[in-house]
Amino acid sequence: MNNNKQQPYSNDELLIGRNPVAEALSSGRSVIKVMIAKGGASGAAVEIAAKAKKAGIPVQEVDRKKLDFMTGGAAHQGVAALCAVKEYSSIEDILALAEERNEAPFIIILDEIEDPHNLGAIIRSAECAGAHGVVIKKRRSAGLTYTAYKASAGALEYLPVARVTNIADTVDELKARNIWVYGADMNGTDYRKTDFSGGVALVIGNEGKGISRLVREKCDVIVSLPLKGKINSLNASVAAGILMYKVAESRE
Repeated sequence: MNNNKQQPYSNDELLIGRNPVAEALSSGRSVIKVMIAKGGASGAAVEIAAKAKKAGIPVQEVDRKKLDFMTGGAAHQGVAALCAVKEYSSIEDILALAEERNEAPFIIILDEIEDPHNLGAIIRSAECAGAHGVVIKKRRSAGLTYTAYKASAGALEYLPVARVTNIADTVDELKARNIWVYGADMNGTDYRKTDFSGGVALVIGNEGKGISRLVREKCDVIVSLPLKGKINSLNASVAAGILMYKVAESRE
């Protein structure tokens, strides 16, 4: 295979080979997921997979040919890892930014947004609307890859993004801090008639499934966008943008 073939992932986000991946896990670098070639989970690869799982990092078994393609034919030794192009922040970092600005917290929570283009677009809108941070889930969610970074149009340089294990627990934590949680879903209150003043956490659900049942039940208010056409849903990033600017309007 031609090693000069253009790689579909940037070098900044894809680590190739056992030693680089092992070192990244040991150093605490923000690893989105570890990929192990099918049939290659032996010896060092088994140790890497175990270390990743212990750290709560998803481990995906992939076809070796797919791994060959992703790495551009490099000597991957059956192991590769997708890493964040920017380090993740914490919930405390997001709340600290709100305090620094002397503003009530304004947080966007993404419940399993899978498309990195949507993630980047939401981060971009959140920064423009004055949000203090975005929260994403560790598993079954898009991470801070190069694609998401590019779609954010530079907003990732200014907006903290926290990655958590459990969205429902995070909702409980924010509610305990007197932050009202608003879920964007069908059959809710018209967003135009909703008062978003005070501390706000806005939950945007998965592109296909919406907000998970448990998270929906924990929201203080469910808000909906009226749909006038034949289509029964909006793109997640578009819906998020509309709601974020409504929140921003309530805070003026």
